[in-house]
Amino acid sequence: MFLQKTFQQNAQGLTGSSAPQWYIIDAKDMVLGRLATVIARVITGKHKTTYTRHVDTGDFVVVINSDKVKLTGNKWLGKIYYRHTGWHGGLKERTALDLMKHKPEEMIRKAVWGMTNKSTLARAQVKKLKVYASDKHPHEAQQPQVLPANVTRKTILAGA
Repeated sequence: MFLQKTFQQNAQGLTGSSAPQWYIIDAKDMVLGRLATVIARVITGKHKTTYTRHVDTGDFVVVINSDKVKLTGNKWLGKIYYRHTGWHGGLKERTALDLMKHKPEEMIRKAVWGMTNKSTLARAQVKKLKVYASDKHPHEAQQPQVLPANVTRKTILAGA
């Protein structure tokens, strides 16, 4: 049976740098692509010294205020998200502006998914991403910390 490493660590009682941490990121006035690169790096575990590409060593990320994320250029109307219903002629498309009105969480989720490897491990890692449109989230019990500055470039989170 496939068990994620994070659950194995919790069952064995491991703590320290190998145990998964919870981080919180406020997406207000941040550029979507730059934010997604930071999130993808954290949930895959590339920010840790114990990174191994075939093992789930990533941390949990809670993103709040996803409805206040920015896009540069003409992407609000020019960027199109596609999905298919499975039926003939079932290709559906939405602009970024339309997706932001209906599901603001999906923009960040799709951007992060696009920056991961497409595998069963990546599907498990993307489940560590929790995105919320407002500044309220149900993960207070996990005591999420602000993402440290050494995880990302200065221009992404510190400059916002």
